[in-house]
Amino acid sequence: MLSVKQREAVRDRLQALNRHVVLHFFEASLGCLSCPEVRSLLRDVAEQSERLEVVVHNLYIDEDEAKRYQVDRAPAIVVTDQEGTDYGIRFFGAPSGYEFATFLDAILMVGTGDSGLSAGTKARLAELKAPVDLKVFVTPTCPYCPAAVRLAHRFALESPLVTASMIEATEFPDWATRFNVYGVPKTVINDSEAYALEGAVPEDVLLEQVLATQA
Repeated sequence: MLSVKQREAVRDRLQALNRHVVLHFFEASLGCLSCPEVRSLLRDVAEQSERLEVVVHNLYIDEDEAKRYQVDRAPAIVVTDQEGTDYGIRFFGAPSGYEFATFLDAILMVGTGDSGLSAGTKARLAELKAPVDLKVFVTPTCPYCPAAVRLAHRFALESPLVTASMIEATEFPDWATRFNVYGVPKTVINDSEAYALEGAVPEDVLLEQVLATQA
């Protein structure tokens, strides 16, 4: 899946990992055309660092794991530490195109424990009282989408109450239709159009929208 040059670049980036990271990959034998490709990609990436591993789950057979990580469709990736701690970081669909860099960023976030958020944002997120779900719809060819996904994942890493999912809109058209996704990136908060954001918004804008759900 990865060229020799790409493997070297990935290997260099993953040297920053200071703790073990597990990629929980959920696949399905039927109805998931991209699953074999995504599985091969994850294994290629995992081979570039001894601190990274892939655990493959069958969405329908491994029901307990699917429920544990709240995964109901494939392909899906959940990024955890070695103990299986769920940081709320998910990918639904292949992390390809521009989203491959976002995927590596998510691994590094979990593998270093650093969200990269400002001190002010961290303090405000610590005040959350109710769960927040961020769904970021993307396409592989969208150059603005990685920033939106990366920011959502940073919020998830920082707060145990936040779950953030990259959703590849062309792989899950039913999902995209449900949330009226006509352009990407689009971030839907708590499955409500009232809190939806279009475009790659700054940290403070996403924060205010997240906090608005707590009223």
